[in-house]
Amino acid sequence: MIITGVVQALGGLGLFLFGMVIMTGALRSLADEKLRKLLALTVDSPSKGAITGALSTAVLQSSSATTVAAVGFVGAGLLTFPESLGVIFGANIGTTLTGWLVALLGLKLSLGQMLLPLILVGVLLQMTGRNRLEQIGLAVSGFGLIFVGIGVLQEGMSGFQGWVTPEHFPPDTMLGRMLLVFIGIVITLITQSSSAGVTTALVAVHADAISLNQAAAMVIGMDVGTTATAAFATIGGNVNARRTGFAHVIYNTLTGLGAFVLLSPYMTLVETLLPGARLTDPELVLVGFHTFFNIIGVLVVLPFTHQFANMIIRLIPEHGNPLTKQLDHSLLTNPTIALAAVRDTLAEVTNTLLGELRCRLRDPATAPDLRHMNNVTDAIKQVGSYLQEISTRFQSSPPVQDYLAYLHVLDHLRRIDIRVRNEKRFRLCRVDAELSAMSEKLLSAIEQLSETESPIPTQRAGIIHSISVSLKTTMKEYRSHVVEETSKGRLSTAKAIRRMDTARSLRRIGYHIWRISYHLSKPDADQPSTESVREAPGTTTESTD
Repeated sequence: MIITGVVQALGGLGLFLFGMVIMTGALRSLADEKLRKLLALTVDSPSKGAITGALSTAVLQSSSATTVAAVGFVGAGLLTFPESLGVIFGANIGTTLTGWLVALLGLKLSLGQMLLPLILVGVLLQMTGRNRLEQIGLAVSGFGLIFVGIGVLQEGMSGFQGWVTPEHFPPDTMLGRMLLVFIGIVITLITQSSSAGVTTALVAVHADAISLNQAAAMVIGMDVGTTATAAFATIGGNVNARRTGFAHVIYNTLTGLGAFVLLSPYMTLVETLLPGARLTDPELVLVGFHTFFNIIGVLVVLPFTHQFANMIIRLIPEHGNPLTKQLDHSLLTNPTIALAAVRDTLAEVTNTLLGELRCRLRDPATAPDLRHMNNVTDAIKQVGSYLQEISTRFQSSPPVQDYLAYLHVLDHLRRIDIRVRNEKRFRLCRVDAELSAMSEKLLSAIEQLSETESPIPTQRAGIIHSISVSLKTTMKEYRSHVVEETSKGRLSTAKAIRRMDTARSLRRIGYHIWRISYHLSKPDADQPSTESVREAPGTTTESTD
């Protein structure tokens, strides 16, 4: 009898987990793009992020899907770290919906047998449908399997009556509750699903195999244990991924400690407001406790989100090249998000490189910051490798235009990097009045490009284009002047070559800055295409170096 019960219980738990995997995978495929848009639009504050995280997880029935999406946005620079914390806090509330579905539909209504035909409907949709209809079929089948699994699990648990009783578990004392919390953590580590653990606890309470207080202590442990998945997922990720996973562990641990303290007051409050509910509806009281302490945890931590984020940042400092912190390899599963990370990285590299160029132009005697320059050179190489990895993951054509644009930006940054390192050219910029005037024009182009929003406004790209054209005209006039001065014996040939080379270098940097601004800008109807733009009517484009 007991062996049959164990086999049924394990099989029911397996069916439940299998149904969850199928349903959440299908829902994630259906809502993937919509989830990203929702997160991007509604998480401009931690409180909004918490609401979005709760709703997203309630719909997807997977806190990990919401968390991974949030980490991806942080890695791509679309969310700040504090904003992502709001989403993660809210995901803890959303994941409690599974418990309510189990308690209300699985245990109270026992829908397992009723939903068996639904599995067939889902399978037929999956076999005959295409794209979205196929995913809908999988979601329907998974939903049916969840409740079939709960039914089998419930039958298995009923076999434990008289064999397994609350006396077999640690007693409802302070030490006993601590042991039960530990058991809850272990169960979640084994099943890799807090939903499975909570479901098992609900069914055990329903079968009187465990008391309500004992089950509540185990649920606290399951809530803490669920962070292991997020922690393991951050291994090998970038600093933001590690911070997010570590923040999840700390937050859930603190919430668990608070829940441990609130357990007795909560049960007293339930008995006062709903006399007899602990005996007649222990499953609802249990799942209510799960939701209650998660909501309390979010309400307590939200006002201190920024302080909490700063603490995590201090605990996990940033290492490596700061310019490439957004190039998280976990983002490569979605080329669109990965390209957004590349765009923001290129903007940051551009600002750093142009900052060094600004220093050279204003005071050529200033020694270059080798740390900044080496970071720029290294970042250019890393972006190139990252783009190469992205190119192998294209599923459709839309990201291709962005990919090609960023390749162009990378090439122009590399050429500017080479020129900025040639200090000899800049020494003439403040000696010769005309070269000094060209330097000022180039500085104005740098100011237009630096520290602007991303994508760069097309109007600014147009202004930089005008400056580039002016630099080209000035360079031609200056070179003619230098040739004339040399022919009259006023300049030596060596000096003339150096000055013409410096003028050409300034003009070429101006051209590269314009091309960067063009490729990082958002094209619209008023902006000419790459093919139609030329720097002067009737001229051909010069070689890039």
